[in-house]
Amino acid sequence: MKNVDTKNVVLAVVLTLLVVVVWEYFIGQPMQRRQQEEARLQQQVQQAQQAQQQQPAATPTPGVPGGVGGQKQFASREEAVAGSTQRVKIDAQRLIGSINLVGGLIDDVALRGYRETLDPASPNVDLFSPRGTPVKPADHKTNLENRGPYFAGFGWNEKPGSTSQTKLNLPNLNTVWTAKSQAPLSTATPVQLEWDNGQGLIFHRTISIDEDRSQSGSLFPSAGETLPADKLDLPRQNLPKDQQANVAKPIGGFMFTVKDSVENKGTAPIEIAPQAYILRVGTPGTQGTYVLHEGPIGRFSGSQKELSYKDLAPDAKQEPFADVTGWLGFTDKYWANALIPDPSAHFTARFVGQDVGGTPAYLAQIDRPTVTIAPGASAEVSTNLFSGAKEVATLSYYDEKLKTDNIAYLIDWGYLWFITKPLFRLIEILFHLIGNFGLAILGTTVILKAFFFPLANRSYESMSRMKKFQPEMQKIKDEFPDDRMKQQQAMMALYKEHKINPLSGCLPMLLQIPVFFALYKVLFVTIEMRQAPFYGWIHDLSAPDPTTLFNLFGLIPWTPPSVLMVGFWVVVMGITMFIQMQLNPAPPDPTQAAMFRWMPLIFTYMLAAFPAGLVIYYCWNNTLSILQQAFIMKKNGVKIELWDNLRAMFGRKPSSAAS
Repeated sequence: MKNVDTKNVVLAVVLTLLVVVVWEYFIGQPMQRRQQEEARLQQQVQQAQQAQQQQPAATPTPGVPGGVGGQKQFASREEAVAGSTQRVKIDAQRLIGSINLVGGLIDDVALRGYRETLDPASPNVDLFSPRGTPVKPADHKTNLENRGPYFAGFGWNEKPGSTSQTKLNLPNLNTVWTAKSQAPLSTATPVQLEWDNGQGLIFHRTISIDEDRSQSGSLFPSAGETLPADKLDLPRQNLPKDQQANVAKPIGGFMFTVKDSVENKGTAPIEIAPQAYILRVGTPGTQGTYVLHEGPIGRFSGSQKELSYKDLAPDAKQEPFADVTGWLGFTDKYWANALIPDPSAHFTARFVGQDVGGTPAYLAQIDRPTVTIAPGASAEVSTNLFSGAKEVATLSYYDEKLKTDNIAYLIDWGYLWFITKPLFRLIEILFHLIGNFGLAILGTTVILKAFFFPLANRSYESMSRMKKFQPEMQKIKDEFPDDRMKQQQAMMALYKEHKINPLSGCLPMLLQIPVFFALYKVLFVTIEMRQAPFYGWIHDLSAPDPTTLFNLFGLIPWTPPSVLMVGFWVVVMGITMFIQMQLNPAPPDPTQAAMFRWMPLIFTYMLAAFPAGLVIYYCWNNTLSILQQAFIMKKNGVKIELWDNLRAMFGRKPSSAAS
């Protein structure tokens, strides 16, 4: 018996250590790395600002377009936009901003319907920022990663190795384009730009944007529907209650199409190669977790490529991807910018990291094959630019409409995608039926419980029978205290006689682990969960519970440090876990019993930093498990040990009589 108890203690210690290691791997270490990264970025920002203020002029850098370094620095993004007066406004259904006529750049883009914070008056989330925008560390509390110059450019390069004696004057970052009209870019009105290089070449650029193809009842108006202008920019939770219940997913509205053409009015043929690029200046902050990929991303001829910003360090060598199809760009937690040529177009893709004026810059570039344009002829090339939120329905729509190579893979579903994607779809369906993502999560839990009920029911019944025959098991241990072989044989005979499976109690727990992590993934990576409210103080299910036990959930006017942020729902989760464990008899070994008593407290602290939606799911799942287990134990005539265990734990022990 002593050996068995020792084995149980060792098993409990191993499981506890495993839990601690998992927490440290997925939460502790990423949090520490993120803090170190933020400190490094802060130092980097100060050095970069000093270097850029001292640098008098632009110096072209191989890979990164010339003219990026040495740009005048402004105090804010808004000042950087206002500092470039030659612009054409963007006023589309889901995007706002402007196009910079200097360089013909798409460098000022923000999202309608997505605000930086829960405050409806907070700024719209920006996706692109012009040159001169100050590089700032990311704000992880609001998941805002784009804190420096970040823009998309398009153009032409001379044929590599050209022996032409006359160097072609091709458009660059300092080229001033002429707009045929000052009408804002919208779904109905494209922007047309033109530039004459003075050598017989006339360059044309037409920029258009797709419309929002929302389903009926969408946040944004679809065909035949209207939405008041004052509601167009509001997040879903800030809409009137009657509109929230009918909100359907918006689809599209994030895709630019850029058509570049060249007219050769000269007397000699020219050879030039079209290119497109996205340039990001400054290292953006990332979540620092293995659960989510953030950074350079591409899909080349059916193969996914994911890089980190460290992979693009100036001294790191990244080989180009030659003669491929697909797309490439940069992805953040909720947003992405990606270049998407025609599905059949072959190109050379490259990711480049450079140092520009003391600041790291990252380039995702597409180079297409050289084209020859005879005198009197013209050539045209078209490139799509996705700039928007990583909405599941929108990305799937683009895959179908544009026949892209799985642009939906911008969302990191992870290795458990076969569970994560159906789970998200189930939650989404329930949300549109109920009108609240929190209730949809609770409904999903009920459905999962019903799905696993036969297996869980059989498991709980087997566990209940084991408890019923514990006196006989103890009798076997007492009969063969020093002969483990006979002890095991007698135990197996008892199990076989009464149809007891000693391992069946572990199976439901093992099956719930991938579901638990899949739900965590859904809450962590899908933008549909961002700022989705529940009830009371939970205004964002994708963020941790903002309350904490250490100031009595707001009753004491004090804000504890982040390590003490143990919210109300996390405490409830710990209580339900504690109650569930107390349904069973206390382990006979004092060490093992003490470890099981501490287990709920360990999990409470571990899950404090998890999204509130996941913790609420865990509370509800524990509650359903308690009811289910208590019902089955009662049905099988097994005593429920809850009250006895509580009395034994908290009751006053009788004092021994004086001798």
